[in-house]
Amino acid sequence: MTLSIIDWLIMLVYFVFVLGIGFALKRYMRTSNDFFLAGRSIPAWVCGLAFISANLGAQEVIGMGASGAKYGIITSQFYWIGAIPAMVFVGIFMMPFYYGSKARSVPEYLRMRFDEKTRAVNAFSFAVMTIFSSGISMYAMALLIQTLGLFHGIIPDQYVFHVSIFLSAIIVLGYIFLGGLTSAIYNEVLQFFLIVAGFAPLVWIGLRNVGGWEGIKRTLPATMTHSWKGMAHASTNTLGVEWVGLAMGLGFVLSFGYWCTDFLVIQRAMAADSEVSARRVPLIAAIPKMFFPFLVILPGLIAITVTSHMATPSAVVATHTASGHAIPLDEQHPHGIIPQKMDAITGLPVLDTNGNPVYNYDLAIPVMLLHFFPTGILGLGLTALLASFMSGMAGNVTAFNTVWTYDIYQAYINKKGTDAHYLWMGRMATIGGVLLSIGAAYAVTNFNNIMDALQLVFSIVNAPLFATFLLGMFWKRTTGHGAFTGLISGTVAALMHHGLTIPTDAKPGMHGGWIAIVHHYPSDMAQNFWTAIFAFSVNLLVTVVVSLATRPREEAELVGLVYSLTPKPEEGHLSWYQKPATLAIAVLAILVVLNLVFA
Repeated sequence: MTLSIIDWLIMLVYFVFVLGIGFALKRYMRTSNDFFLAGRSIPAWVCGLAFISANLGAQEVIGMGASGAKYGIITSQFYWIGAIPAMVFVGIFMMPFYYGSKARSVPEYLRMRFDEKTRAVNAFSFAVMTIFSSGISMYAMALLIQTLGLFHGIIPDQYVFHVSIFLSAIIVLGYIFLGGLTSAIYNEVLQFFLIVAGFAPLVWIGLRNVGGWEGIKRTLPATMTHSWKGMAHASTNTLGVEWVGLAMGLGFVLSFGYWCTDFLVIQRAMAADSEVSARRVPLIAAIPKMFFPFLVILPGLIAITVTSHMATPSAVVATHTASGHAIPLDEQHPHGIIPQKMDAITGLPVLDTNGNPVYNYDLAIPVMLLHFFPTGILGLGLTALLASFMSGMAGNVTAFNTVWTYDIYQAYINKKGTDAHYLWMGRMATIGGVLLSIGAAYAVTNFNNIMDALQLVFSIVNAPLFATFLLGMFWKRTTGHGAFTGLISGTVAALMHHGLTIPTDAKPGMHGGWIAIVHHYPSDMAQNFWTAIFAFSVNLLVTVVVSLATRPREEAELVGLVYSLTPKPEEGHLSWYQKPATLAIAVLAILVVLNLVFA
């Protein structure tokens, strides 16, 4: 691929602007509170856009595009039941706890509600999760640069992937090191608008070329173009999971586990200038969030439709065998412009256990950009992609440096440091987090869909944690011993389930089966959903049993930490349309309409 001077100029201006924000905000980073929590002074609408933009990293843009190509429009459920209800719940019920308790992080809230050991488990597991999530964004950016050949003729091809990893690391390190969370938030707002501006034309041009949504429906199997069709049985839909697994695994455990407990997004709401603003943040974010399937999933569907659209209808084969079992999606439809996966290190083609080619769905959106965008607009599209990677990396790094400094370093290593010392440690943690993310980026090369990799991490870390939060906030009898034992048990259950199961045609290792193989799942995502369900259920059961056998804390100590003992937020001074509940009802009403239209 050859970029014009206009394309390079657009990308250069973006990187200069990103680093410029960091330099401009550096003089305001006087205290650790400024660096880690943005002084709790950001308006609700800014925090709302940062709330979804921090989640709008490579796993969102590349991962959802890849899942759209691999699984179809059913991927929209990651938004419509896998995000919006949980975001509404966070705004109405969770933010009063987080903001009102003055906790500086999610692990610190766990210490206040339970005890020190429960905080420690979450702090260390969350730190590991943010490193892997940041590494996923780093890997996706390097893969994009390598695939597009941006450095072709400048750097030897075998070194492009490695140079790209370190280049992305240096840029993110620069503006987080200088401006902390405030820099990350304002850059995330910029990145939000860039992503919309870059991908909206791509969807419009792509749909015109394949005959619109009706053209996609005529070309692809019905299971690829309906969000609920075939959910009665795992063998009759592309995800390979029945509606119970989808509703419980994604809609409840993974969804609520992520949006309610992940400090990466909670940190943005906690930076708001008041408790009312903090409650509005996830509700404001939910409005654009529910329309993002049209921006990031549709390009994946268009990518597999492009050449199919030019073929005869007979090119699309039946979705299922006569026995009723699902065929691997690789055989369900032509791959359009999706290329075969090549090993990022060796450059050799990747094959599955049966010797069949593995297709790289992560490249669905990048190849769409190359296929449809002319000079100038191509530069804007590439900048939008790069912005999504920066957003995901920066969000995870800021969450990591806060949890490391407050919940690990200050709690267990140096309890008597000055504020200036903790500010210095936060900057050092930023460097350390970026270096560890580089290692994680190389580990992710084992997956051909980074959303599969991300949901695996969430099923092990966030799923059991949600059970701890749910009981802790709504059952005052929950004890610290119960929470700690349950959290450990749930995490172990997730690891055991993953180690004993594996997706069809996958090799033991990162995809599971590293203990023994007792069950095969139709897809990585189905395995992730059930891993989450097992982790949540084991944690819930163990926490209840241990809590009933141990002594609870006095009610006076739980005021502001348990729902039944917390004063309800004052809303008497707000007009009806300003109240969070009104906004929540409007969001849920739109959500119902979207589900009915694409059922």
